[in-house]
Amino acid sequence: MFHSGACFCGAVEIRAEGTPLEMGYCHCTSCRTYSGGPMSGYVLWPQDKVVVSRGAGRLGRFNKSGMSERRHCLDCGGHVLTEHPGLGLTDIRPGILRDFAFAPSVHINYAEAVLPVRDGLPKLRDFPPEAGGSGELMPE
Repeated sequence: MFHSGACFCGAVEIRAEGTPLEMGYCHCTSCRTYSGGPMSGYVLWPQDKVVVSRGAGRLGRFNKSGMSERRHCLDCGGHVLTEHPGLGLTDIRPGILRDFAFAPSVHINYAEAVLPVRDGLPKLRDFPPEAGGSGELMPE
């Protein structure tokens, strides 16, 4: 199974193979600032399952923290994906995926949340242990 998507103007297209590893929301300051929203949705795939199928030369990059390589279209500025090389993961922005059922299962970095969310999903203080975090849960 393949999932595809494109940036806002369509110059950059991506394709992901298989089932995502995880879907959720991140509340960290970096993701909020980058997305311009109170939280940021993500869909994680193994890095080798995601390819830029068109417009790779139109894909810019920005790395503020050293952990995440944020990629955006140089034409429209649309956010496309974030690479996490140290974890071997790629996060595709859920809003760009065509005909994709976004089904989040977790909130991460909830200690930095600016918008309380009461949706019954687990709220991790920071990251899961496998990503270097404490895995500590917070109340809604």
